[in-house]
Amino acid sequence: MRLRDVAFALITPAPRRGGAVWLALLLGVAGVAGAQEKVTLQLKHAHQFQFAGYYAALEQGYYREAGLDVRILEGSDGNQPERDVIAGKAEYGVGSSGLLLARLAGKPVVVLGVIFQHSPYALAMRQTAAEPDIRRLIGKRAMVGSLTDELSSADELLAYLLKEGVPPTSYQRVEPSFNPDDLVSGKVDAMAVFTTNEPDIFDRVGFPYDIYSPRAVGIDFYGDNLFTSEHEIANHPARARAFRAASMRGWQWAMSHQEEAADLILTKYSRRNDRQHLLYEARQMVPLVQPVLVEIGYMNPERWRHIADVYAGLGLLPRQANFDGFMYNLDNGRTSLLWLYRVLGVAALLLVLGAAIHFSLLARERKRALEAIRKGEQRFRTMFEASPLGIALIDSITYEYRDINPRYQEIVGRSQQELSAMKWLEVGHPEDVGQVKAQMALLTAQQIDNFKVTSRLFRPDGGMTWIEVSITAIETEQGSHPHHLCMIEDVTAKKQSETLIWQQANFDTLTQLPNRRMFHDRLAHDMLKSQRDKSRIAILFIDLDHFKEVNDTLGHHQGDILLVDAARRISACVRKSDTVARLGGDEFTVILSELGHDGGERVETIAQNIIDSLLQPFELGQEQAFVSASIGITLYPDDALDIDDLLKHADQAMYVAKGAGRNRFSYFTPTLQVAALNRMRLTNDLRGALKGKQFELYFQPIVHLRTGRIHKAEALIRWNHPQRGVVSPLEFIPLAEASGLIIDIGEWVFRESVLWVKRWRQEHHPAFQVSVNQSPLEFQRENGSYDAWLQHLRTLDLPGQSVVVEITEGLLLDANTAVSNKLLQLRDAGIQVALDDFGTGYSSLSYLKKFDIDYLKIDRSFTRNLAPDSSDMALSDAIIVMAHKLGLRVIAEGVETPEQRDLLAAAGCDYGQGYLFARPMPAEQFDALLRAQPPLN
Repeated sequence: MRLRDVAFALITPAPRRGGAVWLALLLGVAGVAGAQEKVTLQLKHAHQFQFAGYYAALEQGYYREAGLDVRILEGSDGNQPERDVIAGKAEYGVGSSGLLLARLAGKPVVVLGVIFQHSPYALAMRQTAAEPDIRRLIGKRAMVGSLTDELSSADELLAYLLKEGVPPTSYQRVEPSFNPDDLVSGKVDAMAVFTTNEPDIFDRVGFPYDIYSPRAVGIDFYGDNLFTSEHEIANHPARARAFRAASMRGWQWAMSHQEEAADLILTKYSRRNDRQHLLYEARQMVPLVQPVLVEIGYMNPERWRHIADVYAGLGLLPRQANFDGFMYNLDNGRTSLLWLYRVLGVAALLLVLGAAIHFSLLARERKRALEAIRKGEQRFRTMFEASPLGIALIDSITYEYRDINPRYQEIVGRSQQELSAMKWLEVGHPEDVGQVKAQMALLTAQQIDNFKVTSRLFRPDGGMTWIEVSITAIETEQGSHPHHLCMIEDVTAKKQSETLIWQQANFDTLTQLPNRRMFHDRLAHDMLKSQRDKSRIAILFIDLDHFKEVNDTLGHHQGDILLVDAARRISACVRKSDTVARLGGDEFTVILSELGHDGGERVETIAQNIIDSLLQPFELGQEQAFVSASIGITLYPDDALDIDDLLKHADQAMYVAKGAGRNRFSYFTPTLQVAALNRMRLTNDLRGALKGKQFELYFQPIVHLRTGRIHKAEALIRWNHPQRGVVSPLEFIPLAEASGLIIDIGEWVFRESVLWVKRWRQEHHPAFQVSVNQSPLEFQRENGSYDAWLQHLRTLDLPGQSVVVEITEGLLLDANTAVSNKLLQLRDAGIQVALDDFGTGYSSLSYLKKFDIDYLKIDRSFTRNLAPDSSDMALSDAIIVMAHKLGLRVIAEGVETPEQRDLLAAAGCDYGQGYLFARPMPAEQFDALLRAQPPLN
């Protein structure tokens, strides 16, 4: 068969129906002129778009023009229309293909016309991870047809299940409730649905489902059918004919005016479903009604024979059952016997004349038909050659090409001669060919008429092309091989774009590791598997130590190179079945799945391997960088049952590892969660402490050891929490630093301190000083200078010497230009600097020489165990001598006994601070202490 034959089939004109149309119009005029006849149409279900054509015929006036006053009633079940029409309660009804069973059971029903060329009935089941398989229904509960009515509208589903090897005895049938919630909630495992209705409900609630249609195995029933009784046709033939014509006219209007029809239903019939659902129903009905391809109402005797054969296979009908009179004949009953006699008379008179002109008309019609075929073939060939789709006509048995258009040759990259020497599918990807052949087997067995697949093919240059393939069976002459039309479209660019979008949405662009989104998906999948296997999962939260320093010193480009190498090293420490992901920045996560109850040793081994691997130097061009890793570990389901909690717990454990000195791993424990909650609540309370005036300033005296007088004081902050009482600075200062609140708190401490120092310089000693502690975060903050402090001191008429800023050794060890500039600014303003906790950090004599330091504060760890000839005494002596050589004065912290005071004084220490002199106290008490000092001699 060539495309010439296809073209002929496509352009062959359909029989004319002009007489029927004129007759309907004449009947309509007659109906308007006379009285309106009252008739009832019984629907099989509640009002919905499924019956839109009848509403349209009524509201557009088509029934009225036909002389009919039509009442449309909702139905309670699918077989109510059949019962009411036979009982005479309704003249017309809407039924399924089960009407054929009723007819052959002796009930006088007659189908006037088919509305749904294909049945919307299907079976819905919950979707699983496995491939769809209707045999999953075996042993389950299903709502498939009524259990009390033998003539069920779901007979086609029963036939489908039987053909798929699922007989009624293999599953439990449940009386239908027609409620989709029963399937969503798991009350039943399957239910009969309309493909025009329930899928929209499932989609709206997010229910995953599979649809199984009888058409998949060649069972193709008609859907809704307009029917009446033999009594109605015999006694009211004109009314039956007029009702059918007006109804079909209404259906044509409804299918071409879907939005108006939906609004009509909402306005006058039912608001049970919203407009969106009605339009969904309308769209799904188009391929079932086929209003463009088939005249609405058309029915084929061979289709009814096919339906009868299916029923016979179920044992409901005998083979080759006779159903004469079941299908309404438009030609019957159109005229009375008198009209028939007149027609016969006229026909007899015209017979001779017709015979005379017959041969002349036949010759002329033949010539006209041949010309139409020639022009049609020419048009079709032009469309074929110029089509943007690749089209080929192929022998379905031998897979030989019969005709090929230029676009097809262009897509596959081969000439017509090359393709003619090849078989179809020879250039296809081996993984895709099997799928196409399986569909072709169904096509050649006439179980399906067409199918679509996405496939790959190889081009002569070795490249691979993605194509969308549409296959349609072509009717051929009896005895010849079947053929099919293969239409292809190049979708390679679309596929590549989809792949790129998916890659970018799920993978980190720098390291190519799964990103946070993919990490969550994989962890969720592993958690489900863990539930089935009763296994455990370990989640490792990895943070690179000192990575910020690499970025700041070597630049972000080198930092990115380090991250890529770190990702490679971490991935090398785990199995391919495990997941390594980058959540962002220098944070990585690892999912270790399928752990037994004794998998703790394996987790620790992997964590230590990661730590050891990341300790090795990173080669960054001409530079080397060194980082380490802090790892937090949490276990599923031991520590938490959802993803957010697992990540939170792993993060908490990681911070414990950092706090313990970095370069180690730590497991999550419930204690960490309690501590984290306390920190969070305390941080939240801290945010309102300043505004709530909950802070109080305490002062501890710094005593001149030679004279025993108080020359200075250290300002110390206390938090009077409304519920917790006094909160130690050791507890809340780290939280203030982590949250950034330390900046505002430090500013408050300074302003409160200088108010008191102004008073004490006036009332006690003009050189009195107050020491203010500075957090490294305060000192190192960007764009932070002491201009505001200096301005405030000038406002109070205070010199810079009234304040001493206490800093830690760590600031000087890694001092950058900003730190140096701030120290110079303090020196220029006269503000002195004390180096706190001296001797406990990474001390370096070079920075004592490099920077302007005024005081060294010997840490209390040296003072605590002072004794003559002890090592602590020797170290203290050395510090004091070194400081004096450099022009620095020394303050000893933690002085608690007279012996310690005397030893320090004998060694030449300048000042002492500790419980021997006084504990930290509120400002008013400290003021009283100063007043109680004996006067100077």
